[in-house]
Amino acid sequence: TGEHPRIGAADVVPFVPVSGVTMEDCVQLAHDLGQRVGEELHIPDYLYEEAATQPERRNLADIRKGEYESLPEKLKDPHWKPDYGPAEFNPRTGATVIGAREFLIAYNINLNTRDRKLAQEIALNLRESGRAKRDETGQIVRNPDGTALKVPGRLKAVKGVGWYIDEYGIAQVSYNLTNYKVTPLYRVFEESQKEAGKLGLRVTGSELVGLIPLEAIKQAGCYFLEKQGKTAGVPEEEIIHIAVKSLGLDDLGPFDPEQKIIEYRFQERFGPLAKMRLWEFSNELSMDSPTPGGGSAAALSGALAAALVSMVANLTYGNKKYEQHWDAVKPLAVKAQELKDRLLKAVDRDTAAFDAVMDAYRRPKKTEEDQKARENAIQQATKGATGVPLEVMELAFETLQLAKTAAEKGNVNSISDAGVAALMALSAVEGAYLNVKINLGAIEDNSFKTGAETKAGEIRKKAMELKHEIWNLVEKNR
Repeated sequence: TGEHPRIGAADVVPFVPVSGVTMEDCVQLAHDLGQRVGEELHIPDYLYEEAATQPERRNLADIRKGEYESLPEKLKDPHWKPDYGPAEFNPRTGATVIGAREFLIAYNINLNTRDRKLAQEIALNLRESGRAKRDETGQIVRNPDGTALKVPGRLKAVKGVGWYIDEYGIAQVSYNLTNYKVTPLYRVFEESQKEAGKLGLRVTGSELVGLIPLEAIKQAGCYFLEKQGKTAGVPEEEIIHIAVKSLGLDDLGPFDPEQKIIEYRFQERFGPLAKMRLWEFSNELSMDSPTPGGGSAAALSGALAAALVSMVANLTYGNKKYEQHWDAVKPLAVKAQELKDRLLKAVDRDTAAFDAVMDAYRRPKKTEEDQKARENAIQQATKGATGVPLEVMELAFETLQLAKTAAEKGNVNSISDAGVAALMALSAVEGAYLNVKINLGAIEDNSFKTGAETKAGEIRKKAMELKHEIWNLVEKNR
């Protein structure tokens, strides 16, 4: 089937920021690995893309030029001295390219034609590298060095080619999005639709090859929601559903987010408690085990408050009667969804934190060393069990602040919902406060105790005052 370009046995090692890590972190990792590969394994290596030390080394294809076979001569050229490792050819290993780059999305557009040439025409017009420029006679215009002069395409950080897929009986435009933050998925789709229309074609859907970051598919879902005159302040599942249907990602077969979204493949979005049905969670809460308990219940109360705020915002946005408040309630819905999800995660985190305290108490205490280790574990676990409800207090207070905006500027027919949101948010603050207080009694670190107690007290006081302000608004407008 052909040979993949390469300059060594371990040809390329990219670090890609997906979640919880920055590009700067990945650049540092590339340098750290490059140094170790060079010093410990004595393999010459080059840094590319965001980790490149020279502009001409950003592009992987430029570093690979000539491939493994030309590497002995390349290493003799001072211009191509490795970033790390010896400038010596090792026939067993070759060289390695290490770098940091954005996630590459392999994305195909489906067309209602079998004609590969028409698909290629779309690719040439859109891909960043574009096409060769031609003169009036149809001849390729060339640069002084003999290379073809290019007319660039419209989409930056996009590579593309047209081909025919016998399995599906259609032509596709096959794209690689090398940086979806520069050119997002939805723009590739819509520009392809425009080009297809010029050729009398129709885009029937699209296909993702491999995995996609959550952020990239949410970008698309939010974009299409806003085109429909709606806010992006809806559950994550709905955003993804809208993206799948708008892009036609299920055109050639079912699209399973659990299998296609990279974050979903490696981590559960919510814990076992948050995924329970209402009656299951209520039953679990009623049993004679200490967890889940009041801390988890407080977090759930906060999540319900945030959900109500989002509902009020969504019932207001798009309603002509409240057009003057659209700019205020649009971000309100989005922020409320974020708080809702964080508070739902806290339902399980609170239980896990308490379980960690119980595990610490079960540690052996036969020797003096055991006793010290056990006491240290208890103290650390209890601080963790204090931190979760303290965070719940902060999130619930943020929700209260949103509830006030909802009461002030939201649809008056939903004013009671804003009021219930305020009550539920205050309940979350008060419930979490009780959990902070009971845990502080077992902590010996006075500095930690004072800081946590002061912070919790301030949040509680402000929350109670804010609840009264919201209640007055509700009473005034109902």
